[in-house]
Amino acid sequence: MTTAGIQTKYGKAFEYACVISLCEGLKGHQEVTIEESPQLSSARSDFQSVDDEMKNALVKAADAAVRVIRRLEPQLWEPNGNEPLNLSIQPDAAGIRGDVRDVLCIRKQNGWEIGLSCKHNHHAVKHSRLSATIDFGKEWLDEPCSDVYFGKVVPLFNELKEYRDNSKVAGKPMLWEELDDKAERYYIPILKAFVEELKRIAAEGGKNIPEALIRYLLGRYDFYKVITDDKNRTTRVEAINIGGTLNAQSGYSKSIAKVPLLKMPSTFYHIDFKNGSNNTIEVVCDEGWQISMRIHNASSRVEPSLKFDVQLVSFPSSVYTQTEPWADNEGVKRLASYAKGY
Repeated sequence: MTTAGIQTKYGKAFEYACVISLCEGLKGHQEVTIEESPQLSSARSDFQSVDDEMKNALVKAADAAVRVIRRLEPQLWEPNGNEPLNLSIQPDAAGIRGDVRDVLCIRKQNGWEIGLSCKHNHHAVKHSRLSATIDFGKEWLDEPCSDVYFGKVVPLFNELKEYRDNSKVAGKPMLWEELDDKAERYYIPILKAFVEELKRIAAEGGKNIPEALIRYLLGRYDFYKVITDDKNRTTRVEAINIGGTLNAQSGYSKSIAKVPLLKMPSTFYHIDFKNGSNNTIEVVCDEGWQISMRIHNASSRVEPSLKFDVQLVSFPSSVYTQTEPWADNEGVKRLASYAKGY
């Protein structure tokens, strides 16, 4: 299995660990249901397939996340007559529709819900592609890309398509590693065209493009980003509260801490290549937002598209974050054993 495949497997296993930890941590005084689905079954299978050491690490990481979120979300632990609490895992297609949440907690009776975006040892946000037919301006920002942009990138992607098609006919799919100077030939000119087009849209667009970019990358819904750090045995929780839906009280029960609204950017300070890099650009905005966007080939085989790995380098200072140490207790063994029962 490739490194990317292993990372995906651990990520799905962590989603399952979060569902189990939520259920076990909350079912003592309310009805909690777990929605059976193909994605839950797949995540369960990934969890069951990892070794016991990794199972324990995933469950400890999930337990730490639940301890933090439970303190911030009274609706989790105080049903106030709105039972059951339904837990589910979303299909990957939800991300394409602008919903980056992996795990959902829903009370159908009062319409309340929160979501968790589960990350195993990485901070990446939405992965998006560029190709000859993808209008990133329209899809991301609701401002179409220009003919000038497509005039620059279409010939390059068509060249990659020709490589792919010809190699398939020859019976031996071409690999990226066989291309000489792929950064100089493809990454750099495509990124330059992207940077120029993003600057043009920001200057000519009829809306706040920096805010639109952040909202696209973070998705359409508020959520808690849950990030494991296996090396340091901690879990980091970030409250992405743009629409103000997090931290709601339940009846008279309130959170022990206030989760502030995130301030959205209105200005691009800098959009350009990262110093010394031929595949990564940096986008710096006001209000403390900074984004790193690394372009890469998502497959070992040559394809007529490239993929962004997007990292949020910095948030506004107002973002609520908490790093929770893992706890060493018997509950970990108990939770790990439940992998066979849910």
